Amino acid sequence: MTSTELAREALPQRIRRKIKQGLGPWGVFFEGFLRNPVMVGSIVPSSRFVINRMLSRVDWPNCRLFVEYGPGVGTFCQPVLDKLPRDGTLIVIDTNPLFIDYLRRTITDSRFIAVHGSAADVEDIVRAHGHEKADYVLSGLPFSTLPDGVAPAIAAATYRVIRKGGAFLVYQFRPKARSYMARHFKRIEDSYELINVPPCFLWWGWKDEDEG
Repeated sequence: MTSTELAREALPQRIRRKIKQGLGPWGVFFEGFLRNPVMVGSIVPSSRFVINRMLSRVDWPNCRLFVEYGPGVGTFCQPVLDKLPRDGTLIVIDTNPLFIDYLRRTITDSRFIAVHGSAADVEDIVRAHGHEKADYVLSGLPFSTLPDGVAPAIAAATYRVIRKGGAFLVYQFRPKARSYMARHFKRIEDSYELINVPPCFLWWGWKDEDEG
């Protein structure tokens, strides 16, 4: 292949890179969706209305470890860090190395840890970073399209890792995720947010103090 042919082949790559750079985090999110739509679930990040409502029930003064599954380009990360106490920690877990690399480069807060891995391994990840339990776990993972067995494994591991009094915060575009939560969490609060693309279900699964 000649140098001219190589240059022609590289041109589309340069164009895509320029477009991604121009779009900023939206470009990274869109690329992540194109690479693995099953794991990302949506073509655009969550709206501020979803963010505010999801986080509104967190007891921030008593939150020391907040965990997020599928952070994408960090739509929830800064709002969480803005509310998290100075001695708190935010651990985000994603199977997409594109997102993890982006978050590590753009979020410099010492309380922030980005892990390339599976949410099903949350217990090991939490322990590896010096914690026994999480206060809250947030998830936007598309439970209904995950590979067989993954969604139940994530729901079970999440229940085990959350401390008594904590909660599993879930936002989804389909209602099936609630059934996975209900196998473990006895008390689930429901809501729905219309101002999002697409509108989504919101759930808070609470691990009450009197549970075994």
